[in-house]
Amino acid sequence: MVAHLGELAALVTTVFWTITALSFETASKRIGSMHVNLLRLGLATVFLSVFSFFHRGLFLPVDADIHTWTWLAISGVVGFIIGDYCLFRAFVITGARVAMLMMTLAPVFAAFAAWIILGEVMAATSILAMVITLSGIALVIFTRTQAVSSGSKTQKKSLTMSYPLKGVMFGVIAAAGQGVGLVLSKYGMRDYDPFSASHIRVISGFIGFASLFFILRKWKELPTSFHDTKAMKWLLVGSIFGPFLGVSFSLMAVQHTAAGIAQTIMSLTPVLIIPPAVFINKEKVTGREIIGAIIAVSGVVLFFL
Repeated sequence: MVAHLGELAALVTTVFWTITALSFETASKRIGSMHVNLLRLGLATVFLSVFSFFHRGLFLPVDADIHTWTWLAISGVVGFIIGDYCLFRAFVITGARVAMLMMTLAPVFAAFAAWIILGEVMAATSILAMVITLSGIALVIFTRTQAVSSGSKTQKKSLTMSYPLKGVMFGVIAAAGQGVGLVLSKYGMRDYDPFSASHIRVISGFIGFASLFFILRKWKELPTSFHDTKAMKWLLVGSIFGPFLGVSFSLMAVQHTAAGIAQTIMSLTPVLIIPPAVFINKEKVTGREIIGAIIAVSGVVLFFL
């Protein structure tokens, strides 16, 4: 079991992120993605501080060196401020299920970043895997319009997007943020405690969003979020399983196995999220969308064989 600690941590992370995606989708639709991002990172900072005190005797990761703080802070900016902001915007526009499908592109971005930053070698099958992953995503987000007859003219079938382009683009940027952020985390973390490494990332993300609130003058809007008790409940659940447990276990995964392998396992979320989306959120999922999700994940797996 210890020999596969990284893979096991990645699998647990996948379950955590499935719960997180559904929780934050509900909260974001009720109080907005900016508010959810700031509040969840604030909660995660508190959770990690308390955990760190009992786990290591330190409320803050003050024992980390400059290299660790610098690169993990940058990772927090890339992953949380850029990646997660775009992901939560995608939650609102396309829903968590489709947004998480777009996240299957994260391993592609992670592989390129690991190649540039860590010198990890990409397999010869990488291009084929990328094509397969993109094909699965395309099967979900594109659909053919029916041919329409108008008098003597017949309009041919054409491809159209099943979901708003804006939401899809947010999903792509979110995948880039997660993939690159994960590699930056591995580079900065080295053998440092993964929960403390997550603590640094969360602190930098919280400071970043707090700064945005000051710049955009959104602090006056924040108190209204606390009046929505349902949103607060889902926010609490998402904060526990996301930036607290989920991110920490993801860092544990990349610490004990290759970044690409960890990201591959963690990319199973688009498949795992289908049952709860159907039975809990009552979403209508077509066979084409299920097949597309399976193809996309299969491409991710092939990417790292």
